[in-house]
Amino acid sequence: MGNDKEKTGIRAVAKLSGVSTATVSRALNNPHSVSEELRARIQTIIDQTGYVPHGMARALSSNRTRTIGAIIPTIDNAMFARGISSLQNFLSSQGYMLILSTNGYDIDVELEQARNLISRGVDGLILRGDCHHQMLRDLLVSRDIPFINVGIYNPNQPHPSIGVDNEAAAHRAMMHLIEIGHRRIGVVSALQRNNDRASARLRGFRRALAENGMDLPPQWHVEVRYTLDDAREAARQIFSVEDVPTAIACGNDVLAYGVMLEAERRGLHVPSDLSVVGFDDLEWSRHLRPALTTLHVPTDLTWKGAGEYILARLEGHKVPNHYEVDYSLVIRESTAPR
Repeated sequence: MGNDKEKTGIRAVAKLSGVSTATVSRALNNPHSVSEELRARIQTIIDQTGYVPHGMARALSSNRTRTIGAIIPTIDNAMFARGISSLQNFLSSQGYMLILSTNGYDIDVELEQARNLISRGVDGLILRGDCHHQMLRDLLVSRDIPFINVGIYNPNQPHPSIGVDNEAAAHRAMMHLIEIGHRRIGVVSALQRNNDRASARLRGFRRALAENGMDLPPQWHVEVRYTLDDAREAARQIFSVEDVPTAIACGNDVLAYGVMLEAERRGLHVPSDLSVVGFDDLEWSRHLRPALTTLHVPTDLTWKGAGEYILARLEGHKVPNHYEVDYSLVIRESTAPR
């Protein structure tokens, strides 16, 4: 019955538009195959008649559902919110729909979510980082479903990636603190479990210190979740030792906010008593007082680029597997010479 309704609907749209049902179908499934004027005319008729194309029928005829899946660790992170918003805007402009899922940094949960998305017929999948179940990679390859890892640049791996070189970017952030004279530097980093971005950033911090003959004492390094409460607790731990560092490098901006808040509570002034550097350049970072020195990462471009890669693959284009996104150090008020 639903199928009859579908046929009646598309016939009515075709008749009112003065074109064949095949042309209406083409305008819906491949908008760029008809003229802008004709597409607009058909869309107006669709709006007037209230015709809703049946997703499964379209999927069967085109072998596509025009949906893309994305699995991210959490929505409780401003970076993900910005990235997903950018991705959805791009996909929507191309006539695609985004289905979003979260895995809480758990690769078993991610595998299950991916199976669910694939069973619902997604045409492509966007994943965060490159910590995944091998079964998930095998599943995507065997089904020939294009996918890309977002937030990392990993040209040594066969799996497509788009993002910054996290280790190099963190190295640059730490070098800023060293260049302005700091020798006692602490680190508040994110938990590394199933988070290759956090691990790479920590490697970058450590490498910059080692290259300059400095180490990272255990009492000056704390790993926490990306929350203000945890970051403040980490700062408390570092400030409670007898020999307090003069600067702290943080794995992202939220961690830096927590460190600055706790420093203020302890009566320490940023940057005269303590310099703080972040990573990501969230919108809040430039509005803080003192404004946060941080690594700027173009999140919007990265996630839109992931969408562009998936659609290019679906259209049969031979595109590069890896895309490095540039970063830049933004020096503001939270860092000063020792």
